[in-house]
Amino acid sequence: MELPFEPFRIRVVEPIRPTTRAEREAAIRAAGYNPFLLPSEAVLIDLVTDSGVSALSVRQWSAMHGSDESFTGSRSFRRFEAAARELYGKRHVIPCHQGRAAEHLLCRAVLAPGQVVLGNTLFATTRANIEEQGGQAIDLPIRENADPTSLHPFKGDIDLDALGRRLAEAAAGSVAFVVLTLTDNSGGGQPASLANIRAAAELCRQHRVPLLLDAARIAENCYLIARREPEHHGRSPREVARDIFALADGVFMSMKKDALGNSGGVIALDDDGWAERIRIRLLVSEGIPSAGGLAGRDLECMAAALDEMLDEAHLAHRVAQVSRLGEQLAAAGVPVLQPFGGHAVYVDGRAFCPHLANEQLPAWSLTVALYVASGVRSWEVGNVLGGRKDPSSGGWRWPALDLLRLAVPRRVYTASHLDYVARSLVELHAGRHEIRGLRFVYRPPLLPQFIATFEPA
Repeated sequence: MELPFEPFRIRVVEPIRPTTRAEREAAIRAAGYNPFLLPSEAVLIDLVTDSGVSALSVRQWSAMHGSDESFTGSRSFRRFEAAARELYGKRHVIPCHQGRAAEHLLCRAVLAPGQVVLGNTLFATTRANIEEQGGQAIDLPIRENADPTSLHPFKGDIDLDALGRRLAEAAAGSVAFVVLTLTDNSGGGQPASLANIRAAAELCRQHRVPLLLDAARIAENCYLIARREPEHHGRSPREVARDIFALADGVFMSMKKDALGNSGGVIALDDDGWAERIRIRLLVSEGIPSAGGLAGRDLECMAAALDEMLDEAHLAHRVAQVSRLGEQLAAAGVPVLQPFGGHAVYVDGRAFCPHLANEQLPAWSLTVALYVASGVRSWEVGNVLGGRKDPSSGGWRWPALDLLRLAVPRRVYTASHLDYVARSLVELHAGRHEIRGLRFVYRPPLLPQFIATFEPA
């Protein structure tokens, strides 16, 4: 795929220090075979996440230098509030320090123990916050979502038949809300169609259940709608975004992904009662309602990004850069999830390492092997993140997909950097049967991917 002209110039550079294989072997062993626990200086190209690692623009830096750092009532908050209201179309704008803080505030404020939350595919931190509050998180993805080879253009869609059935059968008040994750990170970074979002919103209205959006990567979802959904060809990402936000009762959003920030999150909604309860929780854990634990410069950066993130030239280059990496891998026979989404390329760990049983954690073992071979840090969305012990049998229940994720930071890496990543994976694929499996040494009860440790199986 031909990559579009970069819609930016590079004005600041950070040196990269190559490491030897021996250094990387020692580093990953010291990190308990968990790439997340590696020191950053031991990493050559870092694709562990696209969250909080974007390169900031001149406009963002300029806005930050003009921030108002007053403790309360700052101009910076008012500017952010105005920008958020204009985009989301919601009266209440509540900042916080990141996306999982927004999830935590929302669940603590409005979710009662025993209630159910339905979604297309809830992200791990969303699920953890629901379950920590005593709720039940249920995913309702379409069946194509579990097929890495399916070319369905909107594999992030929610199963409308299943959603309608669940809502119809639920007792009054038992479903707290429905969440659409846009794009669907745990399901391979796949977008949802506007038609599906609109139909889900109508089902929620019929059953008087609030519809919320996890909008961390909504700009990429909107761009892919304009590219893949025929009735929206030619529309701008901003026009599509306004349509989507108008369908929802509320939005929670990490501002560290599509919103191009190194910090920040937000909740936006219209319900006065919910907003009051969330602000009270925020006062206990985050800070004051006009800051949410953020400095004025963070609010200024977020306000600028709410405009920049929907720039069509930026999104065209962003999506093409990710697709080009995926196409290089697919052309060489590396098993990748298709079609490619907006923020990452996902490699099918089970197909890459068919000699490893689920208990040997194929995708996680692949992330370790890739790091040792090349210095490229990636992450897993699969058996480690989603594996669960069955309380009745004591055995493991594994997720439908076991994926290695190559998350591409925004405006950070060039085509030659990603060419190196592709070559490294292709070479590793040629010797894939030599990849050794891993097993848990320490597994915490929640979010194991962040702090779990492993050893060779």
